[in-house]
Amino acid sequence: MLRTLRFDAVLIQAVIAGALSFAHLHDLAAAAGQDGWKAWAYPVSVDLLLVAAWRRMRTDAENRDAWLWFAIALIASLGANIATAGLLDLHNVPAWLRILVAGWPALAFLGGTLLAHAPAPEPQAPDPEPLEQPHIDPAPDLTVERVPEPAPELPSAEPAPEEPDEEAPPEPAPAAVPAPPAAVSVPPALLDHARKIADAYRVQTGASIDAATLRARLGVPAALADSIACQLA
Repeated sequence: MLRTLRFDAVLIQAVIAGALSFAHLHDLAAAAGQDGWKAWAYPVSVDLLLVAAWRRMRTDAENRDAWLWFAIALIASLGANIATAGLLDLHNVPAWLRILVAGWPALAFLGGTLLAHAPAPEPQAPDPEPLEQPHIDPAPDLTVERVPEPAPELPSAEPAPEEPDEEAPPEPAPAAVPAPPAAVSVPPALLDHARKIADAYRVQTGASIDAATLRARLGVPAALADSIACQLA
């Protein structure tokens, strides 16, 4: 798809100003005795020096030499515009102006050489930012502490039971009472995590979580799961 041409007023104005300045420099050089192709080379030399100084100023704004040569080229261009505006008799050019026009090529060559070979400022590399190490939360240490089993109680001294009568039936022996499970110390972080799991289980099923399910969810030993279930009950 072809692009539509857009006329930029600033660009058109720059072209017109450059063409007029180019013509004035040519007329002044021709009036100062530089005829033929030499009269056309003068405006080219002035404009190239102006552009070279401008480019150096953009890359290094603190370069005083670039500002100096830009001012010299600008004065040469403005001087030609003013001189050819009727303030100077082009048929009788003064000697000092002929000297300036004749010495301009050497001056422009010196300025262009200094601008071309001036060292460019080295860009400062930004300091590398230290890489942030990913923060990994350490898993809570699961320590299972067993409470020492209590010492067996010594039988108290009781009077000897009376001999039962032969007619009375023998009394059944008392059933053995299972020992309570050993208490296990539960870390607070693990207990909080188990409480969240138990709450979620109660919301899903409507019932309290049992020790087996709690053990499967947490991946802890059976004794630790029983102790957590007792504390959550």
